[in-house]
Amino acid sequence: MEATTSSTTGEPLEPSKPTLPAPAVIDTERQQRARHFSRLRHRLLLIDIGIGGLFVLVLLTTGLAFRLRDALAGLGNWQLVAGWAPLQVAVFFCILLVIYQIITAPLNYYSGFILPRRYRLSHQSLASWLEDQAKGFVLGFVFEVTAVTGLYLLLAVQPALWWLWAAIALLLFAVVLANLAPILILPLFFKLTPLRDEELTHRLLALAERAKTRVRGVFTMEMSRKTSTANAALMGLGNTRRIVLGDTLLGAYTPDEIEVVLAHELGHHVHLDIWKLIVTQTLLTLGGLYLVNLGLHWAVEEAHIYPHLADVATMPLVALALGLFGLVTMPLANGLSRLVERQADEYALQSTGKADAFISAMTRLANQNLAELDPGLVIELLLHDHPAISKRLRHAEQFKAQQAAQTSLREA
Repeated sequence: MEATTSSTTGEPLEPSKPTLPAPAVIDTERQQRARHFSRLRHRLLLIDIGIGGLFVLVLLTTGLAFRLRDALAGLGNWQLVAGWAPLQVAVFFCILLVIYQIITAPLNYYSGFILPRRYRLSHQSLASWLEDQAKGFVLGFVFEVTAVTGLYLLLAVQPALWWLWAAIALLLFAVVLANLAPILILPLFFKLTPLRDEELTHRLLALAERAKTRVRGVFTMEMSRKTSTANAALMGLGNTRRIVLGDTLLGAYTPDEIEVVLAHELGHHVHLDIWKLIVTQTLLTLGGLYLVNLGLHWAVEEAHIYPHLADVATMPLVALALGLFGLVTMPLANGLSRLVERQADEYALQSTGKADAFISAMTRLANQNLAELDPGLVIELLLHDHPAISKRLRHAEQFKAQQAAQTSLREA
């Protein structure tokens, strides 16, 4: 389908009456590519974890962390609070961060740029990709430096309860981030414009109204400049909540398919899933920080490895403990996520009654995004935060069969 072009701006316009896409069927060739792509990604994930673990172990076992701390001893004299040297903490962290970024740069380049282009999921230029990487690095850097210096402030002034205050701070940050992401962060990476298809806009707003979810409007996200994948979301909290559709959905999916995809996202808000996941992640973080607290107190008070909790040389130990805890609890967090995703699927089916549209939408997404239909039970349990596409399709088929049975009973 060819898009028309504005004579004044030269920008592509959304066709008012797009041709309906062909019926959706699983593309066996793309499923084979999806399996290869998934296996490569899993191997790269293992390599990434291995590099991170090795980097931290080198810092811990060779004394490099202590030597770096001693080299920055002069910065430790500048203390706003007794025992807290923010400049030393910030510079120590920045040095480690830059070294790690350099070490992992080839892996990030291959996994983030080369691999998606090889599998035709991305057509982003290298310059554009590097620009996005720079933006992400700056955003992450600001947050991480602030978080680390704040953490060591708590270690200095609240040695017994620093872990509790840190978890509360992260909870507040998660709420603020969820509220501001659609208006401050997402626009840095994708252009957002109001959806110009009035009929589809009205349909989606009516769906939100039936779900008793107030939204600020329906927007398109210009994904097509960078990727061939498709996505949709209900983003934001309170006064920033809005419907966001990737422009790669428009024209490639029927209005019914887009409706059930959005109904799934509305299901998360109806079930308060964002709050559930935020609270769950906070509790997991709280548990991880408490275990780190026990380890730090042992290292300081019994093993006498460090002079005090706020010693910057403890940073690799904190990173190792949190990393290990995250790996152990990842299947639990993913299991909860799969549960809420299944409940959102059920809401989409119940609220729209369009099982056929749900099945065709999931089929198109599997083809378009190279999502493996059946990744295997172990991989799904460990790494997937969504149910396998095959299970989502079976869920919809079962709902469709129940619909047919209920209709037969009513007619009888």
